[in-house]
Amino acid sequence: MKEQMNPSSARRIGRRIGMVGIAAAAVVATLTGCSTKAQSGSNGQYGFDEAAQSKGSTITVWVDATRAPAVKAFEQANPSIKVKTVTYDGSSNGSNSFKTKMGLFDRSGSGWPDVVFSSQNNDASWASQKTAGKQPFAAVLDKGLVPQSTLSNFTKGSLDVCTVDGKVYCLRNDLAQNVLWYNKTLLTKFGYSLPTTWEEYQQLGAKVAKDHPGYIIGSVGDPWPEIYMAGSKCGANEVTGARTMSVDTESTECKRATDLIDAGVANKSLSTLSVFSPDFVKKYSGKVLMMPGPVWFSGAIFNNAQSLNVPKGQLGVANPLPWGSDQAVTGNVGGGTWFISSHSKNLAAATKFAQYVTTADAYQVDQAPGYPAYAPAATKWLAKQSSSGYYATDLSAVTTAAGEVWSGWGSPAFSQEAIWAKVMSPLITSGKSTTSNLAAWGTEIKNQAQVNGYTVK
Repeated sequence: MKEQMNPSSARRIGRRIGMVGIAAAAVVATLTGCSTKAQSGSNGQYGFDEAAQSKGSTITVWVDATRAPAVKAFEQANPSIKVKTVTYDGSSNGSNSFKTKMGLFDRSGSGWPDVVFSSQNNDASWASQKTAGKQPFAAVLDKGLVPQSTLSNFTKGSLDVCTVDGKVYCLRNDLAQNVLWYNKTLLTKFGYSLPTTWEEYQQLGAKVAKDHPGYIIGSVGDPWPEIYMAGSKCGANEVTGARTMSVDTESTECKRATDLIDAGVANKSLSTLSVFSPDFVKKYSGKVLMMPGPVWFSGAIFNNAQSLNVPKGQLGVANPLPWGSDQAVTGNVGGGTWFISSHSKNLAAATKFAQYVTTADAYQVDQAPGYPAYAPAATKWLAKQSSSGYYATDLSAVTTAAGEVWSGWGSPAFSQEAIWAKVMSPLITSGKSTTSNLAAWGTEIKNQAQVNGYTVK
């Protein structure tokens, strides 16, 4: 059954622990379908206080519209499990709706959904902590709730955003690693070589601006510092502990990235329009020479009749670019996460759901629009994309990039995108220097960190 949330609420995105005595009885009761009293203290069988379990009860699942097919796929595969679906914005663009609504449920002491999808990578930072005196919303997953054999098959590093103080609190839906997309046909036509470093990329931008004005090599019109800043190892928000951060926005690594942005904006080789805006499509269809960006750009922007609609056989993909002789790293823009509620009265069904939508071929390979975080599914998903005949190159760069996401770009309890949109995006659209305002960006990050209870180093 489906229920649409009130629009005002949806506004703007194992190792098993052996137990004896009461815990063993609780396991037996759960498996036999009887309700059982919750464990007291933090030594429940899964490492958190479990609610009284009611096998067969309906689970409530919160998803955004894009993930609705995942629910349908699960229901078709598991007709005996009753699911109530609530659609919401997925906390997109830092709307914080997930956190805000769970805070209300914490205060009322009821209403929590069993499973929640979030488009943000920073939710584990707060969902793993107590709020309003209540236990954390997110269930601990790596103490027996989800088998270690499943967790170990997620792409290396993909669960880092779900891990707080050594415990895993969510399952990653997909990876959004940045690669270098490019139009192979246009590169050949213009006689350009594919850049192999960021320095070469910047030099190419200057040449394109001079020799082929109107064409672009990227966009900075969306609040995604994960593309250029994370790709330069800018230490703007390194999370060093559950409530500690390191913020350094004035390093060489940060300045070289903003210098690149400022130069590209000045010569117009970098667009200042959002890639999702009608103006961007109208102005740059057929004129995107290349564009650093997430894997999901392929379907959302390039191979999309409502967007750039790049013809078959033209789109190529290359590895993330390094700076000079540095080791190449990349950021990721998005890549959703699934949380199981520690308050769920049907943990068995909630866990089965979360595992299914993140690992099952029926969704992750056959329907999912993004590169799966679950490695076995990712291999099959990539093979399916390759067999389509759409791309001008092989897709090995996608796999390479998955292993190069920079761990120094943290996921604290606040939106870095919202801060970039507030401080840096207005500078970009007005043609003012971002390099000259790195200190202001850092100050705003520090302020938000402190408001959210972080000690900043």
